[in-house]
Amino acid sequence: MGGLMLILLLCLWAGSMFVVRGEDPYLFFTWNVTYGTISPLGVPQQGILINGQFPGPNINSTSNNNVVVNVFNNLDEPFLLTWNGVQQRKNSWQDGVLGTNCPIPPGKNYTYHFQVKDQIGSYMYYPVTAMHKASGGFGALRINSRLLIPVPYADPADEYDILAGDWFSKGHATLKKMLDSGRNLGRCDGVHINGKVAKGDGKDEPLFTMESGKTYKYRICNTGIKTSLNIRFQGHPMKLVEMEGSHTVQNVYESLDVHVGQCFSVLVTANQEPKDYYIVASTRFTRRLVTATGIIRYTNGKGPASPELPPAPVGWAWSLNQFRTFRWNLTASAARPNPQGSYHYGSINITRTIKLANTAGKVDGKLRYAINGVSYVDPPTPLKLAEYYNVADKVFKYDNIADDPPAEISEITVDPIVLNLTHRTFIEIIFENHETAIQSWHLSGYSFFAVAIEPGTWTPKKRKNYNLLDSVSRHTVQVFPKSWAAILLTFDNCGMWNIRSEIWDRHYLGQQLYVSVLSPERSLRDEYNIPDNSLLCGVVESMPKPPPYSI
Repeated sequence: MGGLMLILLLCLWAGSMFVVRGEDPYLFFTWNVTYGTISPLGVPQQGILINGQFPGPNINSTSNNNVVVNVFNNLDEPFLLTWNGVQQRKNSWQDGVLGTNCPIPPGKNYTYHFQVKDQIGSYMYYPVTAMHKASGGFGALRINSRLLIPVPYADPADEYDILAGDWFSKGHATLKKMLDSGRNLGRCDGVHINGKVAKGDGKDEPLFTMESGKTYKYRICNTGIKTSLNIRFQGHPMKLVEMEGSHTVQNVYESLDVHVGQCFSVLVTANQEPKDYYIVASTRFTRRLVTATGIIRYTNGKGPASPELPPAPVGWAWSLNQFRTFRWNLTASAARPNPQGSYHYGSINITRTIKLANTAGKVDGKLRYAINGVSYVDPPTPLKLAEYYNVADKVFKYDNIADDPPAEISEITVDPIVLNLTHRTFIEIIFENHETAIQSWHLSGYSFFAVAIEPGTWTPKKRKNYNLLDSVSRHTVQVFPKSWAAILLTFDNCGMWNIRSEIWDRHYLGQQLYVSVLSPERSLRDEYNIPDNSLLCGVVESMPKPPPYSI
């Protein structure tokens, strides 16, 4: 009997060890955010570095990894990072936006702790405070597939990150002063690729190298603040395989429009004469074409890149037609919201339609951007903290914009904007762009189905034009001038989530809002409790912590 008990105890002990060891792996990072000298356009200027790097370090994670990032703010003003596109399931506390988190004060640190789930794809992180994004602080974030989950293409010989964006030489502090004074930012001064621009004098070091006959994966993100870019490889077509966490139908493109905040993954095969080639990033929808190049070098190749660059597309109709070619890969086994056959978004009844119309105007003589006539402003207390501490009525009002904006918006008011959405409802959001500049809208905490983009004005009759079968599930969608875009999704992720313009001067001057999705039972099954290390500010700074959620 004693021997049997010993065996039983040993089995229980071994089982407990298995549980401990079975926890998903952790990735730990310590980041020091500082000012430093950078030269993205070839002229030295002050930039924002992470661990001395511009762009910042790459987070190379795998599905289900726990990511722990301890950020030390060595700037002279508050700082905050967001993880663009990472859904933060049940955990808006880690989203890193000013509606959920207090910014990190100068000289202090904050540790993010989040889990990347089955969003296999290419993402980025960047600062959301002030105009910091205009000076750096951004980097690439990969979520790779676990070995047990195949991806619908052969393993590439190597993977490379392309962080391309427009650039303003004035720096974040000057740009902020311009916007605060009511001035427009105007056009960008240039474009960079991974913080560099090739000079074309034959002395440029390569950004990437390829070996003849092999295929490479390039993860492309537009990290800019205002300008859409067209990306193309000299002499090499691209096979699109992933977009913002979803595998796509693998169409081949000579060039791709990548709008601000968007990320694509493409395969490029080194099947040309071994020598140097240019990767090209050029502005779209601007009066003056601005182009940046970088060198791709074949190993053992001889000869410089041809000075004749592949031409850029013209007009936004070309870009709209390209959007219509993007399709979700319904046969893939990963990087999808749900397995094939269990989620037919086209057959779900819409419970609420929300139209969001962006406009520009003046408040007290200064430029402001608005949604449905209200220009968002961040209160001293983050919205999620106010809600969690049951003092929301002291900070903001729910549903202070109508679901259907008035036809004419003559006056803009300034206020926090929070929409109260019922958990697990299927909602249609229409982005209406009445202006002459392109928009790019992002929704944190979710992926949505971008079912249509069309010129003109949306009406319910336009639903007949929706793609209700294989629209790509993604987190950012562009809206062309005088056009609209429609997205569909189920709001099943509890938390406080940001809908924002990725055009950063518009974001800074009011074109953003939050949606609150509350757990009806205040249950840990739906949402995590506030982390113990959360920074507190505003009216909740000295308040006792509310009772925690329970299972």
